[in-house]
Amino acid sequence: MNTAVMESVTRQEAATEQPLLAIRGVETAYGKIIALRGVDLDVYRGEIVTMIGANGAGKSTLMMTICGDPRVRSGRIIYDGQDITNLPTHQIMRLGIAQSPEGRRIFPRMTVMENLQMGAALVDPAYFEDDLKRVFDLFPRLKERLGQRGGTLSGGEQQMLAIGRALMSRPKLLLLDEPSLGLAPLVVKQIFEAIRDLNRNEGLTVFLVEQNAYHALKLAHRGYVMVNGRITMSGTGMELLRREEVRAAYLEGGRR
Repeated sequence: MNTAVMESVTRQEAATEQPLLAIRGVETAYGKIIALRGVDLDVYRGEIVTMIGANGAGKSTLMMTICGDPRVRSGRIIYDGQDITNLPTHQIMRLGIAQSPEGRRIFPRMTVMENLQMGAALVDPAYFEDDLKRVFDLFPRLKERLGQRGGTLSGGEQQMLAIGRALMSRPKLLLLDEPSLGLAPLVVKQIFEAIRDLNRNEGLTVFLVEQNAYHALKLAHRGYVMVNGRITMSGTGMELLRREEVRAAYLEGGRR
């Protein structure tokens, strides 16, 4: 049994009482357009779980649905044993969930420090300096840009800031939506290494939505494939990497 499979089994056995995040039969729609069709998904404590799929498959819609916007039309979302299906977004985010959204969505007129302060707004101020050091250890470039406005940062620096801002809220579950989008390969490598370090060194649970299937599945303990709003495949990251249909559809026939 390879290391990824062993880690996944160990993590699931350690959390057999319940997943940290459980999605059951979730259907979401924009008006008459159904975006999610009966989605079932689990994320256990200490895991990195990824969802891959083509653009428009419904991946980002699922991420936003977890956070309460758009609303679930049917089905349930359970987080840490609590049904959050009908909670407003601000209450959901107070429960220990943080999101780094698609497109980063930092505050462009605010400095790096001010963006990080916004991320820490709901946390005991006593943790601020320690959390700031944690972010700077992960992304030293942000310390160099501390007084710079977010909108003047490079794309990679903005992504680091978006993740750093999310971490300042001390989440139990980190939602990452397309963190590699539009970034140079070297920066993508840095971002994925940071995600791996957070999980390995701190045990942070991560749910990652990505179009970059190779990097995402290589990183993840488990993965799901979404096609037209439905989960069509699941397995460990390595199992999905080896599947011919995944390689043909998302890895250019097996080439990285």
